Order: sequence, then C-alpha cells, then structure tokens
Amino acid sequence: MNEPYCEVVQDFYTSDLKKPTRKEVNVWPCTGRSSSSSGVSFFCLSLLCLIGSLLGHPQCLDYGPPFQPPFHLEFCSAYENFGCCDQERDNSIAAKYWDIMDYIDPRGHKLCGMYIKDILCQECSPYAAHLYDAENPRTPLRNLPGLCFDYCSEFHLNCHSAISLLTSDKHIQECCETNRTRFCDLLHLHDEDYCFPNVLKNTALNRNLGSVVEGRKGCLQLCLTEVANGLRNPVLMVHANDHTHRMFIAEQVGMIWVYLPDGSRLEEPFLDIKSIVLATPWIGDERGFLGMAFHPKYKYNGKFYIYYSYMDKNRVEKIRISELKVLASDANKADPRSERSTLLGKVLRIDVDGKNPDGKPYSIPPDNPFVSDPKARPEVYAYGVRNMWRCAVDRGDPVMKKGRGRIFCGDVGQNRFEEIDIIVKGGNYGWRAKEGFECYDTKLCHNSSLDDILPIFAYGRNVGKSVTGGYVYRGCESPNLNGLYIFGDFMNGRLMALQEDKTSKWKKQDICIGSTRACAFPGMVSSYSKFIISFAEDEAGELYFMSTSYPSAYAPRGSLYKFIDPARRAPPGKCKYKPVPVKTKSKRIPFVPRAKTVLELLNEPSTTKPPKKSSTPTAAIPTVSSKKAKKTPFTKTKASTVKTASGKKRQKIKAEVKPHKLKQEEKVAPSSRTTPAPPLPKKKSSHLTRTKKLLPKKGALAKEKLEKRRKEGRLSSSF
Repeated sequence: MNEPYCEVVQDFYTSDLKKPTRKEVNVWPCTGRSSSSSGVSFFCLSLLCLIGSLLGHPQCLDYGPPFQPPFHLEFCSAYENFGCCDQERDNSIAAKYWDIMDYIDPRGHKLCGMYIKDILCQECSPYAAHLYDAENPRTPLRNLPGLCFDYCSEFHLNCHSAISLLTSDKHIQECCETNRTRFCDLLHLHDEDYCFPNVLKNTALNRNLGSVVEGRKGCLQLCLTEVANGLRNPVLMVHANDHTHRMFIAEQVGMIWVYLPDGSRLEEPFLDIKSIVLATPWIGDERGFLGMAFHPKYKYNGKFYIYYSYMDKNRVEKIRISELKVLASDANKADPRSERSTLLGKVLRIDVDGKNPDGKPYSIPPDNPFVSDPKARPEVYAYGVRNMWRCAVDRGDPVMKKGRGRIFCGDVGQNRFEEIDIIVKGGNYGWRAKEGFECYDTKLCHNSSLDDILPIFAYGRNVGKSVTGGYVYRGCESPNLNGLYIFGDFMNGRLMALQEDKTSKWKKQDICIGSTRACAFPGMVSSYSKFIISFAEDEAGELYFMSTSYPSAYAPRGSLYKFIDPARRAPPGKCKYKPVPVKTKSKRIPFVPRAKTVLELLNEPSTTKPPKKSSTPTAAIPTVSSKKAKKTPFTKTKASTVKTASGKKRQKIKAEVKPHKLKQEEKVAPSSRTTPAPPLPKKKSSHLTRTKKLLPKKGALAKEKLEKRRKEGRLSSSF
C-alpha cells in the first residue's frame, strides 16, 4: 500500500464512458465470488494510495472551495444550495446519466437508477475532492467516488453489471465487476465520515458547511496567497480605478512599482523620488514615502497625489502632499516635473479640481463643517484624532449598497489603547482628552464636550500596540467576508475582524492563518511576515495586506498577501473580468514565489530524526521555531560608529529601539533617527556542509603531493 498509483487515469471532467457492444445490459444480483489474478488485485488496492494524504475538507475537483450555485439544479438537486456544480455542469451530468440508462433494461432502471444518479452526482458534493482523491493536484483522480462499504455492497449486489457503464477502465471491470469485496475495497475511504452517503448524515461536518471556518478559540480561519515579495517596507498598494486592474505598490524609500494583472512587475518604476524622500535604514523610522491616492477621474486627467517626508533647503524636516500627473507617452510612468504642493492637516476635505481666488491650488467644498467658522481652518473635515494610520472608504454592500461611503480609520494610541473610528463630517474624536473609551487627560476629559464620537472598537496593550487600519471586504471571490472590517496590529502581527450586528454594535473576532486542514489548496501559504504595515484592495474589491519580517526601509523583506476564504467561493465565472490592456514599454519581471505553500509543506519528506539518548546531563537550551523566529522583533541594539555625509563620526550610544509603526507622529523619538538597524542576518553553512566542500579539495592536494614525491624518488616503488 506504500507504492503510489502510477497508472494514467482519465480526468473525471471528461466523459470516460465506453459504450458496450450490445444495446442492453441485464442487471442481476451477484450470486457468488469470482477469483482474479493477484496482479489485478494489487492494481485495485493500489488505487487507495494517496500522495500527500490529507484530511477531508470542503473542496471541489478543480481544487477550489464549494459555492452557492446561481441557478436551480434540475438533476443533482441535493447540492443546489451548496456544492461544486453550476447549472452547466449539472446538465452535463444529467446527459451522462441518460446515456448510461440507454443501455440498461427496464428492470435495471428501477433497481439501479438511483444508485447511478447518486454516484454521478458526487462530483457536485462539497466534499468531491476528498471523494475522488483530488485534494492534491499531483494525485490522479479516482474513476469512481469513495463509497461507504454498506452502500457499496448494496450497489454491487444489485447493479454490478453497471460498473462497466460508469467507467471504461478495463482493470476495474476485470477485477471488480464480479468481486464485491475487491470493488468495495477499491472505493473505500480511510476516513469513513467522508464516504458517501455517510458524509450527508454527519451533523458535525454539515452544521456550518459553507460558513467561515472557526478555530478552537473562535478565530476565523482564512487563507493567504503570496502576490509579491522582495519589497522594501511596502507602505501601500492602490489601484487607479481605470479598469486596467494594475496594482501600484509603494515602498517607504520613495519608489512606486506597477504590478500587472498576470502577477508580473514592470522593471522600471512608476515613480522614483527616493533622492527627495527622507528615509533611513533605522528600524521603526516613520519618515519616508507614506501615502498615495489617485484622482477619481484619473482615467481622463492622469492626476494622482502622494504624501511623503523630506528635508528642505534649511535642513528642516517637513511633510509634503503633492499632485503629479502620468506621462502622456507612457501610461506606466509618472512625470516627476508635474509636482505642485498642497496643504497638510488632520482629517482634510478639499476640492482638488476647484479654483481659489487666493491662489491656492484647490478650493473648499461648500458643505465642509467649518466653512463659516472664523476660528477653524475650512479644510478640516473632522478633528480630535491622534495619529491615524490607514483609512478606507467602504464601497457598500454589492447588492443593497448599505454602508457605502463610510470612512474607517485606524488611530494609533499614545500608550494604552488603539482604536478604530468611523469618520463623520464635523466629528470630534476626543484626543487629547480621551484615548479609546477611556480618559487620557483627566482635566481635559471632564471639560470635553458630551458629543465626542467614541470609537467603534478599541483594544489595550494586551492585544496589540500599534493598529493598522484595514478595509471592509466588498469583493466577489469570498462572499462570506462581505461586510467584515479586517485590520491588524503592526507590532505583534495580529489579524482581526469586526462584524456589525443588527444593533449597530461591532463584535471583534481574531483571524487565524495557516490551518493545514483548512488551507490545503493549491497556491495557499501557511504563514506571513509579522510586521503588518498596510492593507489594500484591488480594483475588483479583493482584500490584501502588506507586511515585512524586518521593519527597515532598506530591507527587501516585505511581501503582499491576498485573503482567501477556504470555506466558500463565488460561483465559477461570476468574478471574472477583462482588464483593459495597457501598452508596456518596460520589461516584465515574472513573479517568483518565495513562501512554501501548504501542499508543498505537506509533501515534504520528514527529515527529523529522534535525538540520541545521552547519560551525561546537559543544560536545557531554549529553542525557537522558525515561525516564531520570524515574528520576534528586535528590542535592543547597540549602535556602532557611523560616518555621516560630512565625514564626522557619531558618538557611540546605547539605545532601546522599538519597531514603531510606520506613521508620522507629532514628534519622532530621537532613537528612531540615530539608531542604525542591526545587520541583516546572514546564512551560515553548517559544519557538515563545510566539510563536504573541503574534503574533495584536500583529497586532490594529497594526491598531487603523492605524485610529486614519486617523481622525485622520495617514495619507494613498493609504496
């Protein structure tokens, strides 16, 4: 049973029916056992082998999660609420069924019709991949689905002659058509909970079928795909909303890259202003390229906006928000000469297309809350926020449009609470009087207005230390996630979700990534880099996040990941779109994944050897798993002597470096500017590796010396 099944098996999606030579097949019960050769017997049993055997979970034969069919299924109606068949596939199975029934006599119609229908319709089961051994793309499909022994025995007893109509595999026909035990052994599944029809009766499997999978502690189990890697602190990803479905990813150093719908990246950047942007390699330095947004009419006017820190001529650090345009000659290149500067503030709302008599490059929307207040800046839309890092506008429910236009922001706290706010016009969010739901300054808190807007959710330092605002999922591919606000924490890499209930209260749930059982799909990865910098959505509304394993602006350790719900997907074809083609002048660099997928990890041979027992007691040495090692932040470092541009040496200092969130605080801690990042860890070859490399060389030298001595006559001929 250890040898894999190597016989080429036809894909079950293609018709494998081989019509018999006679018009009718008489169906009769099996009256006895017939023997067959041991070779054929081995073939039958060897089909049970499974390369990379996995626990069963909802999965279709195309290696995707099941779905809600958009239309009624006429034939395999048992799976019309949730399964793996759409109407087209259902019609194809029905045609196959009637093709088979043309060769069965009237008695067989009554006796075997339901069995044959059940077997054919297992292709529509939400557990089809498990029934056909199709969880792994490298594993050949079974010709027939896994059947429970009692059901299989009944089928074989009454309808064994119909086996030749269900499959054209001669080996199965010869060894199993007249041998019930061998046939049912062939269709046996090791986990009997998943064989048909037991799988339909198992309440534990079907109670929450199609819902987001929850872990033991109630966390939502989602999966990830790696989309991009090798990025230097990717601070954002945006799309141009121009139907090209390009993704623009910005690095903290001041580079913006174009990623095309096929996953490739253009070799030349969309924008390169790293010579202007103020960024350093120090861990946690919050300066650099920080924001970008496209004009709502970018498709027609080519305008977009960027936000970055820089140093002026007087060596004073400043923040700049600028407008630029794309080159008319290249849709994938910005024109750096088109830059003009604008205003910076807290939560601002300006009309970038309007004209101002005062000469400002924008106008004030007439319905801004403080337009008529002489004591306030008319640009201000809301206030009382501390340090927002990443805001997102809700697209609204795809059907009802509920929630459309809401602005969600993550607001980083001072030292106790992180919060999520929904920003409204004229709203006061309480800072510096309040932090989260609590008072920050007692005196200010008692004197603050009663109409301060509280966050929809806040969490303390036992949960995380630096919130990264996210998005409300409104995509197409994962219907279960619709309405979930997904966000994270930069410091501890925690992913979380908020769900609004009927009373407009928001309930928090943790998100777990990497369950082997839930994420055993092609392309899914089981881990991610810890420091969550930013979230993003593509033009189709699918949700992503960016993180790095080393939070330094010059370390190429950042990656982009896409969320996938393994429990349910949209019907095939529903989420397909045709990107508007864009002419590219730059070379395309194909995406090369670095993270190992769940299936690759499952298929890796185990190399772990049990430790040798020793009678000598040794001190216990704590070890850290590779996964935990990636998530361990650098907390302390001793600065080395660094030469500045002027040639002077900075004094050696000992400082505690905390990997702060990449946000523009009101004041930047001196340590984040002066403390250099620890050197990137280098791979060290093991002692065994070095030995293997040196031995051949030493052997060659020894042989060379031996020959030399022989020639010189220093060795006797008898040597």
